Amino acid sequence: MTDVADRATAGFQREYGAAPAGRWAAPGRVNLIGEHTDYNDGFVLPFALPLRTVAAADRQDGQRWTVWSELSGETITFDADDVAEPGRVTGWGAYVAGVVWALRDAGHAVPGARLAIASDVPLGAGLSSSAALEAAVLTALVDLGGLDLPAARQPRLAQRAENAYVGAPTGIMDQSAAIRCRDGHALFLDCRTEEVEHIPFDLHAAGLAMLVVDSRAPHRHADGEYAARRKSCEAAADRLGVTALRDVGVDQLDSALARLDDDETRRRVRHVVTEDQRVLDTVVLLRAGRVGEIGPLLTASHASMRDDFEITVPEIDTAVEAALAAGALGARMTGGGFGGCVLALVEADAADAVAEAVTAAYAERGFQTPAHVTVLPAPGATRLN
Repeated sequence: MTDVADRATAGFQREYGAAPAGRWAAPGRVNLIGEHTDYNDGFVLPFALPLRTVAAADRQDGQRWTVWSELSGETITFDADDVAEPGRVTGWGAYVAGVVWALRDAGHAVPGARLAIASDVPLGAGLSSSAALEAAVLTALVDLGGLDLPAARQPRLAQRAENAYVGAPTGIMDQSAAIRCRDGHALFLDCRTEEVEHIPFDLHAAGLAMLVVDSRAPHRHADGEYAARRKSCEAAADRLGVTALRDVGVDQLDSALARLDDDETRRRVRHVVTEDQRVLDTVVLLRAGRVGEIGPLLTASHASMRDDFEITVPEIDTAVEAALAAGALGARMTGGGFGGCVLALVEADAADAVAEAVTAAYAERGFQTPAHVTVLPAPGATRLN
Protein backbone atom coordinates (compact mmCIF):
# COMPACT_ATOMS: atom_id res chain seq x y z
CA MET A 1 0.00 0.00 0.00
CA THR A 2 1.31 3.44 -0.84
CA ASP A 3 2.01 6.00 1.85
CA VAL A 4 -1.14 7.59 3.22
CA ALA A 5 0.01 11.09 2.19
CA ASP A 6 0.53 9.91 -1.38
CA ARG A 7 -2.93 8.35 -1.37
CA ALA A 8 -4.46 11.65 -0.24
CA THR A 9 -2.60 13.48 -3.00
CA ALA A 10 -3.67 10.96 -5.63
CA GLY A 11 -7.28 11.23 -4.47
CA PHE A 12 -7.16 15.02 -4.66
CA GLN A 13 -5.73 14.99 -8.17
CA ARG A 14 -8.26 12.43 -9.35
CA GLU A 15 -11.25 14.25 -7.87
CA TYR A 16 -10.29 17.84 -8.64
CA GLY A 17 -7.93 17.59 -11.62
CA ALA A 18 -5.14 19.55 -9.95
CA ALA A 19 -2.43 19.21 -7.32
CA PRO A 20 -3.27 20.25 -3.75
CA ALA A 21 -1.73 23.33 -2.17
CA GLY A 22 -0.47 21.14 0.65
CA ARG A 23 -0.96 18.10 2.83
CA TRP A 24 -1.70 18.13 6.56
CA ALA A 25 -1.43 15.08 8.82
CA ALA A 26 -2.73 14.27 12.29
CA PRO A 27 -2.15 11.05 14.22
CA GLY A 28 -4.27 8.52 15.97
CA ARG A 29 -3.45 8.11 19.63
CA VAL A 30 -3.27 5.62 22.42
CA ASN A 31 -3.69 6.60 26.01
CA LEU A 32 -0.80 5.23 28.01
CA ILE A 33 -2.86 5.59 31.19
CA GLY A 34 -5.76 7.68 32.47
CA GLU A 35 -9.07 6.28 31.23
CA HIS A 36 -12.37 8.11 31.77
CA THR A 37 -10.53 10.74 33.79
CA ASP A 38 -10.68 13.43 31.11
CA TYR A 39 -14.34 14.42 31.49
CA ASN A 40 -13.83 14.29 35.26
CA ASP A 41 -11.35 17.21 34.99
CA GLY A 42 -8.53 14.78 35.75
CA PHE A 43 -5.21 13.74 34.25
CA VAL A 44 -4.36 11.72 31.15
CA LEU A 45 -1.15 10.59 29.48
CA PRO A 46 -1.66 9.84 25.78
CA PHE A 47 0.93 9.59 23.04
CA ALA A 48 0.54 9.93 19.29
CA LEU A 49 0.81 6.99 16.92
CA PRO A 50 2.71 6.82 13.63
CA LEU A 51 -0.69 5.96 12.07
CA ARG A 52 -2.04 9.16 10.48
CA THR A 53 -4.98 10.78 8.76
CA VAL A 54 -3.93 13.11 5.94
CA ALA A 55 -5.91 15.95 4.37
CA ALA A 56 -4.69 17.11 0.96
CA ALA A 57 -6.32 20.49 0.42
CA ASP A 58 -6.55 23.75 -1.46
CA ARG A 59 -8.76 26.81 -1.29
CA GLN A 60 -11.82 27.27 -3.46
CA ASP A 61 -13.93 30.36 -4.00
CA GLY A 62 -16.93 31.14 -1.82
CA GLN A 63 -18.23 29.56 1.34
CA ARG A 64 -18.27 26.01 0.03
CA TRP A 65 -16.39 22.90 1.09
CA THR A 66 -15.96 19.76 -0.99
CA VAL A 67 -14.50 16.64 0.63
CA TRP A 68 -13.53 13.27 -0.84
CA SER A 69 -12.98 10.32 1.52
CA GLU A 70 -10.76 7.38 0.63
CA LEU A 71 -12.62 5.18 3.08
CA SER A 72 -16.12 5.65 1.68
CA GLY A 73 -15.21 6.68 -1.85
CA GLU A 74 -17.78 9.47 -1.52
CA THR A 75 -17.44 13.14 -2.34
CA ILE A 76 -19.68 15.49 -0.38
CA THR A 77 -20.22 19.24 -0.68
CA PHE A 78 -21.69 21.59 1.89
CA ASP A 79 -21.99 25.35 2.15
CA ALA A 80 -22.41 28.00 4.82
CA ASP A 81 -26.13 27.29 5.17
CA ASP A 82 -25.42 23.58 5.71
CA VAL A 83 -23.09 24.34 8.61
CA ALA A 84 -25.23 27.06 10.14
CA GLU A 85 -26.34 24.66 12.85
CA PRO A 86 -25.54 21.09 13.97
CA GLY A 87 -27.34 18.20 12.33
CA ARG A 88 -27.50 19.42 8.75
CA VAL A 89 -24.48 17.36 7.65
CA THR A 90 -24.46 13.77 8.86
CA GLY A 91 -22.31 10.64 8.63
CA TRP A 92 -18.55 10.94 8.29
CA GLY A 93 -18.97 14.37 6.73
CA ALA A 94 -20.26 15.70 10.06
CA TYR A 95 -16.73 15.58 11.49
CA VAL A 96 -15.47 17.83 8.69
CA ALA A 97 -18.52 20.10 8.73
CA GLY A 98 -18.27 20.28 12.52
CA VAL A 99 -14.76 21.73 12.28
CA VAL A 100 -15.95 24.37 9.81
CA TRP A 101 -18.95 25.14 12.04
CA ALA A 102 -16.82 25.43 15.19
CA LEU A 103 -14.30 27.72 13.48
CA ARG A 104 -17.03 29.97 12.10
CA ASP A 105 -18.89 29.99 15.41
CA ALA A 106 -15.68 31.15 17.12
CA GLY A 107 -15.51 34.10 14.73
CA HIS A 108 -12.90 32.84 12.27
CA ALA A 109 -13.16 33.57 8.54
CA VAL A 110 -12.93 30.00 7.29
CA PRO A 111 -11.82 29.74 3.65
CA GLY A 112 -13.78 27.64 1.20
CA ALA A 113 -11.76 24.53 0.42
CA ARG A 114 -11.46 21.28 -1.48
CA LEU A 115 -10.11 18.36 0.52
CA ALA A 116 -9.17 14.73 -0.01
CA ILE A 117 -8.90 12.53 3.07
CA ALA A 118 -6.90 9.32 3.43
CA SER A 119 -6.09 7.51 6.66
CA ASP A 120 -4.14 4.67 8.21
CA VAL A 121 -5.93 5.05 11.57
CA PRO A 122 -8.34 2.11 11.87
CA LEU A 123 -11.96 2.91 12.63
CA GLY A 124 -13.61 1.51 15.73
CA ALA A 125 -10.37 0.40 17.35
CA GLY A 126 -10.30 3.04 20.08
CA LEU A 127 -7.36 4.87 18.47
CA SER A 128 -9.33 8.10 18.01
CA SER A 129 -9.76 8.15 14.25
CA SER A 130 -12.36 10.91 14.66
CA ALA A 131 -9.96 13.28 16.42
CA ALA A 132 -7.29 12.54 13.81
CA LEU A 133 -9.75 13.53 11.08
CA GLU A 134 -10.82 16.67 12.93
CA ALA A 135 -7.23 17.70 13.64
CA ALA A 136 -6.05 17.14 10.05
CA VAL A 137 -8.92 19.18 8.64
CA LEU A 138 -8.56 21.89 11.29
CA THR A 139 -4.82 22.25 10.69
CA ALA A 140 -5.40 22.47 6.93
CA LEU A 141 -8.09 25.14 7.21
CA VAL A 142 -6.11 27.20 9.72
CA ASP A 143 -3.11 27.23 7.38
CA LEU A 144 -5.10 27.81 4.19
CA GLY A 145 -6.94 30.74 5.77
CA GLY A 146 -4.01 32.15 7.73
CA LEU A 147 -6.24 32.01 10.81
CA ASP A 148 -5.05 33.30 14.18
CA LEU A 149 -5.56 30.12 16.16
CA PRO A 150 -2.54 28.96 18.21
CA ALA A 151 -2.10 25.23 18.74
CA ALA A 152 -2.91 25.55 22.44
CA ARG A 153 -6.45 26.71 21.57
CA GLN A 154 -7.12 24.24 18.79
CA PRO A 155 -8.01 21.11 20.82
CA ARG A 156 -10.94 22.79 22.58
CA LEU A 157 -12.35 23.94 19.27
CA ALA A 158 -11.98 20.49 17.70
CA GLN A 159 -13.62 18.96 20.77
CA ARG A 160 -16.53 21.37 20.39
CA ALA A 161 -16.97 20.17 16.82
CA GLU A 162 -17.31 16.59 18.05
CA ASN A 163 -19.44 17.38 21.12
CA ALA A 164 -21.81 20.01 19.79
CA TYR A 165 -21.96 19.26 16.06
CA VAL A 166 -21.45 15.49 15.82
CA GLY A 167 -23.04 14.85 19.22
CA ALA A 168 -20.37 12.61 20.74
CA PRO A 169 -19.72 13.44 24.44
CA THR A 170 -15.93 13.05 24.36
CA GLY A 171 -13.46 14.80 26.65
CA ILE A 172 -10.54 16.98 25.59
CA MET A 173 -7.87 14.25 25.52
CA ASP A 174 -8.22 12.92 21.99
CA GLN A 175 -8.01 16.27 20.25
CA SER A 176 -5.19 17.41 22.53
CA ALA A 177 -3.16 14.33 21.67
CA ALA A 178 -3.81 14.63 17.94
CA ILE A 179 -2.72 18.27 17.90
CA ARG A 180 -0.19 18.76 20.69
CA CYS A 181 1.84 15.53 21.05
CA ARG A 182 5.57 15.49 20.35
CA ASP A 183 7.83 12.83 18.89
CA GLY A 184 9.32 10.59 21.59
CA HIS A 185 7.10 11.96 24.36
CA ALA A 186 3.83 11.30 26.14
CA LEU A 187 1.49 14.24 26.70
CA PHE A 188 0.73 14.85 30.36
CA LEU A 189 -2.51 16.80 30.20
CA ASP A 190 -4.42 18.43 33.01
CA CYS A 191 -7.93 18.29 31.60
CA ARG A 192 -9.15 21.09 33.86
CA THR A 193 -6.52 23.72 33.12
CA GLU A 194 -5.49 22.29 29.72
CA GLU A 195 -1.87 22.73 30.78
CA VAL A 196 0.46 20.20 29.18
CA GLU A 197 3.88 18.80 29.91
CA HIS A 198 5.79 16.73 27.37
CA ILE A 199 7.12 13.73 29.28
CA PRO A 200 10.09 11.85 27.74
CA PHE A 201 9.00 8.35 26.81
CA ASP A 202 12.04 6.77 25.18
CA LEU A 203 11.08 3.14 24.82
CA HIS A 204 13.94 2.37 22.45
CA ALA A 205 16.62 3.56 24.88
CA ALA A 206 15.06 1.41 27.60
CA GLY A 207 15.12 -1.67 25.38
CA LEU A 208 11.33 -1.79 25.43
CA ALA A 209 8.48 -1.63 22.95
CA MET A 210 4.79 -0.86 23.11
CA LEU A 211 2.66 -3.51 21.49
CA VAL A 212 -0.79 -2.34 20.40
CA VAL A 213 -3.26 -5.19 19.91
CA ASP A 214 -6.49 -4.46 18.05
CA SER A 215 -8.92 -6.80 19.74
CA ARG A 216 -11.27 -6.72 16.74
CA ALA A 217 -14.08 -6.79 19.31
CA PRO A 218 -17.17 -4.92 18.15
CA HIS A 219 -18.02 -1.87 20.23
CA ARG A 220 -20.97 -3.32 22.11
CA HIS A 221 -23.27 -0.55 23.37
CA ALA A 222 -20.26 1.77 23.47
CA ASP A 223 -22.03 5.09 22.93
CA GLY A 224 -24.82 4.56 25.44
CA GLU A 225 -22.54 3.00 28.05
CA TYR A 226 -19.95 5.78 27.69
CA ALA A 227 -22.65 8.37 28.26
CA ALA A 228 -23.97 6.40 31.24
CA ARG A 229 -20.51 6.31 32.86
CA ARG A 230 -20.12 10.05 32.39
CA LYS A 231 -23.56 10.75 33.85
CA SER A 232 -22.81 8.54 36.86
CA CYS A 233 -19.53 10.35 37.54
CA GLU A 234 -21.12 13.78 37.27
CA ALA A 235 -23.96 12.75 39.59
CA ALA A 236 -21.46 11.38 42.13
CA ALA A 237 -19.46 14.61 42.06
CA ASP A 238 -22.65 16.53 42.71
CA ARG A 239 -23.53 14.32 45.68
CA LEU A 240 -20.02 14.73 47.07
CA GLY A 241 -20.20 18.51 46.70
CA VAL A 242 -17.20 18.82 44.37
CA THR A 243 -16.87 20.33 40.91
CA ALA A 244 -15.58 17.06 39.48
CA LEU A 245 -14.19 13.76 40.73
CA ARG A 246 -10.68 15.10 40.14
CA ASP A 247 -11.24 17.04 43.38
CA VAL A 248 -11.35 13.83 45.42
CA GLY A 249 -7.82 12.72 46.35
CA VAL A 250 -6.85 9.15 47.12
CA ASP A 251 -6.40 10.15 50.76
CA GLN A 252 -10.07 11.24 50.78
CA LEU A 253 -11.40 8.24 48.88
CA ASP A 254 -12.62 6.09 51.78
CA SER A 255 -14.60 8.92 53.34
CA ALA A 256 -16.04 9.89 49.95
CA LEU A 257 -17.15 6.33 49.24
CA ALA A 258 -18.83 6.14 52.64
CA ARG A 259 -21.04 9.09 51.63
CA LEU A 260 -22.37 7.32 48.53
CA ASP A 261 -25.39 5.09 48.85
CA ASP A 262 -24.98 2.47 46.14
CA ASP A 263 -22.19 0.08 45.27
CA GLU A 264 -22.13 0.79 41.54
CA THR A 265 -21.53 4.50 42.07
CA ARG A 266 -18.85 3.76 44.65
CA ARG A 267 -17.03 1.55 42.16
CA ARG A 268 -17.23 4.19 39.42
CA VAL A 269 -15.79 6.82 41.76
CA ARG A 270 -13.05 4.49 42.99
CA HIS A 271 -11.89 3.89 39.43
CA VAL A 272 -11.65 7.58 38.55
CA VAL A 273 -9.89 8.63 41.76
CA THR A 274 -7.36 5.80 41.70
CA GLU A 275 -6.82 6.18 37.95
CA ASP A 276 -5.91 9.84 38.39
CA GLN A 277 -3.33 8.78 40.96
CA ARG A 278 -1.94 6.12 38.62
CA VAL A 279 -1.39 8.80 35.98
CA LEU A 280 0.52 10.94 38.47
CA ASP A 281 2.59 7.95 39.61
CA THR A 282 3.40 7.03 35.99
CA VAL A 283 4.57 10.57 35.26
CA VAL A 284 6.91 10.47 38.26
CA LEU A 285 8.50 7.26 36.99
CA LEU A 286 8.87 8.51 33.42
CA ARG A 287 10.42 11.80 34.53
CA ALA A 288 13.03 9.69 36.33
CA GLY A 289 13.62 7.53 33.23
CA ARG A 290 12.26 4.43 34.97
CA VAL A 291 10.20 3.34 31.98
CA GLY A 292 10.11 -0.37 32.76
CA GLU A 293 8.63 0.26 36.20
CA ILE A 294 5.33 1.62 34.87
CA GLY A 295 4.15 -1.89 33.95
CA PRO A 296 2.33 -2.68 37.22
CA LEU A 297 0.48 0.64 37.01
CA LEU A 298 -0.80 -0.28 33.55
CA THR A 299 -2.00 -3.65 34.78
CA ALA A 300 -3.68 -2.11 37.84
CA SER A 301 -5.44 0.34 35.54
CA HIS A 302 -6.86 -2.53 33.55
CA ALA A 303 -8.12 -4.32 36.65
CA SER A 304 -9.86 -1.12 37.72
CA MET A 305 -11.52 -0.69 34.33
CA ARG A 306 -12.61 -4.33 34.36
CA ASP A 307 -13.89 -4.57 37.92
CA ASP A 308 -14.88 -1.06 39.01
CA PHE A 309 -15.76 0.76 35.79
CA GLU A 310 -16.95 -2.38 33.95
CA ILE A 311 -15.96 -1.31 30.46
CA THR A 312 -13.96 -4.28 29.21
CA VAL A 313 -15.17 -7.24 27.14
CA PRO A 314 -13.94 -10.86 26.96
CA GLU A 315 -11.69 -10.27 23.93
CA ILE A 316 -9.98 -7.37 25.72
CA ASP A 317 -9.49 -9.28 28.98
CA THR A 318 -8.14 -12.28 27.08
CA ALA A 319 -5.55 -10.11 25.30
CA VAL A 320 -4.37 -8.59 28.58
CA GLU A 321 -4.18 -11.95 30.36
CA ALA A 322 -2.32 -13.62 27.47
CA ALA A 323 0.16 -10.75 27.14
CA LEU A 324 0.97 -10.82 30.85
CA ALA A 325 1.32 -14.59 30.85
CA ALA A 326 3.75 -14.30 27.92
CA GLY A 327 6.00 -11.91 29.84
CA ALA A 328 4.64 -8.42 29.22
CA LEU A 329 5.72 -5.98 31.93
CA GLY A 330 2.23 -4.52 32.02
CA ALA A 331 -0.90 -4.47 29.89
CA ARG A 332 -4.19 -2.60 29.79
CA MET A 333 -7.09 -1.69 27.59
CA THR A 334 -6.77 1.76 26.06
CA GLY A 335 -9.70 3.91 25.01
CA GLY A 336 -13.28 4.33 26.12
CA GLY A 337 -14.01 0.62 26.39
CA PHE A 338 -16.39 -2.11 25.16
CA GLY A 339 -13.90 -3.13 22.48
CA GLY A 340 -10.88 -1.45 20.94
CA CYS A 341 -7.20 -1.98 21.67
CA VAL A 342 -4.86 -3.27 24.34
CA LEU A 343 -1.41 -1.88 25.15
CA ALA A 344 1.33 -4.23 26.30
CA LEU A 345 4.70 -2.94 27.52
CA VAL A 346 7.22 -5.57 26.46
CA GLU A 347 10.92 -6.18 26.10
CA ALA A 348 11.74 -5.12 22.54
CA ASP A 349 12.91 -8.59 21.50
CA ALA A 350 9.79 -10.22 22.95
CA ALA A 351 7.14 -8.22 21.05
CA ASP A 352 6.54 -10.90 18.42
CA ALA A 353 6.31 -13.69 20.99
CA VAL A 354 3.78 -11.75 23.09
CA ALA A 355 1.71 -11.00 19.98
CA GLU A 356 1.76 -14.67 19.02
CA ALA A 357 0.61 -15.64 22.51
CA VAL A 358 -2.37 -13.28 22.25
CA THR A 359 -3.24 -14.68 18.83
CA ALA A 360 -3.08 -18.24 20.17
CA ALA A 361 -5.32 -17.34 23.11
CA TYR A 362 -7.85 -15.85 20.70
CA ALA A 363 -7.84 -18.97 18.56
CA GLU A 364 -8.39 -21.14 21.63
CA ARG A 365 -11.46 -19.10 22.59
CA GLY A 366 -12.86 -18.83 19.07
CA PHE A 367 -12.39 -15.07 18.77
CA GLN A 368 -11.63 -13.27 15.52
CA THR A 369 -7.87 -13.10 14.89
CA PRO A 370 -6.48 -9.87 16.40
CA ALA A 371 -4.19 -7.43 14.63
CA HIS A 372 -1.11 -5.93 16.22
CA VAL A 373 1.54 -3.29 15.65
CA THR A 374 4.59 -2.16 17.62
CA VAL A 375 4.74 1.61 18.00
CA LEU A 376 6.88 4.47 19.27
CA PRO A 377 5.53 7.92 20.26
CA ALA A 378 5.03 10.11 17.19
CA PRO A 379 4.43 13.84 16.56
CA GLY A 380 1.08 15.58 16.53
CA ALA A 381 -0.66 17.45 13.72
CA THR A 382 1.63 19.05 11.19
CA ARG A 383 1.86 20.30 7.62
CA LEU A 384 3.79 17.78 5.53
CA ASN A 385 4.59 20.12 2.62
